Amino acid sequence: MTQLAIMAAVLLGVGLFGGVLAGLLGVGGGIVIVPVLYHLLDLMDIDSDVAMKLAVGTSLATIIPTSIVSMRSHLRKDAVDVTLLKSWGPAIAIGVVIGAVLIGIVEGEVMIGVFAVTAAAVALHMAFAPEGLRLAEQLPRGVSRFGIGMLIGTISTMMGIGGGTLTVPTLVLCNYPIRRAVGTASAIGLIIAFPGTIGAIIGGWGSDELPPWSLGNVSLIALVILAPATMLAAPWGAKLAHSIKTRNLRRVFALFLGITSARMFFDLLT
Repeated sequence: MTQLAIMAAVLLGVGLFGGVLAGLLGVGGGIVIVPVLYHLLDLMDIDSDVAMKLAVGTSLATIIPTSIVSMRSHLRKDAVDVTLLKSWGPAIAIGVVIGAVLIGIVEGEVMIGVFAVTAAAVALHMAFAPEGLRLAEQLPRGVSRFGIGMLIGTISTMMGIGGGTLTVPTLVLCNYPIRRAVGTASAIGLIIAFPGTIGAIIGGWGSDELPPWSLGNVSLIALVILAPATMLAAPWGAKLAHSIKTRNLRRVFALFLGITSARMFFDLLT
C-alpha cells in the first residue's frame, strides 16, 4: 500500500506537469509520463520490456483526453490550422498504424533506444537552436510532406507521445508561427493517441506478464490518476502559451530531456 501511495503521488505530480507542458509547448505530456512511469514500473520489479510497452500504451491513452482539452483551448484562440490537419492527418495516421505494429514486434529495448535518441535530439534543439532558425520558407508539399507526417506518426507512437515533440520543431523550422504550431500539435496529438491506444491494447492483450488492472498495454490504475491531472492542467499551459516567453522554460525542459535520455541510454548499456 505504501508503494502504491508513493506511485499515485508521483503520477499525480507528473500528470499536472505534463498537462501544463502539453498546453504550453505543444510537446505533449507523454514525453514526461513515459520515462517516469517506466522507471516506476521498473522499481516495482516489472520486466523492463513489459514496463516500456506499458508506459508507452498508458501514455497514449492519457493523451486522448489531454489533447481534446488542449485543442479546445487553442481553437478558442484560433491557433489550430485545420487546413494543415486535413492534408497532413492521413499521413500521420498511417505512421501511427506502422508504429503500433512495430510495438507488437520489437523488443522493449528497441523502444527505449528510440525514446533515448529522439529525446536527446529534441533536447539539443530546444537548448541550442537559435531564435528564428528556419530551414525552409514553408512545409514541403506532396510526397515529402506525406513522408514527414508518416515518420512523425511512427516515432511518436513508439515513444508514447502526442506528436508535438516532433511536430512543433518541424513546423517552426519551416517558418511556421510558434503559437499556431503549438495549437495545431495539440490536435495532431489526438490523431496519434486514439489509434495508438487501440494498438497498445490489442498488442498486449492476453499477456501473462502484465501487472493487475492492465487493459493490454494500458495500466488502468495509472490512467485513472494521470488523465484527470493532465486534463486539469492542459488549459493552464494553453493560457500561458499566449502570455509568456517560453525560452527559459524550453531550456529547463531540454535539461530534463537530456537527463532522461542519458538515464535510458544507461539502462540499455547495463
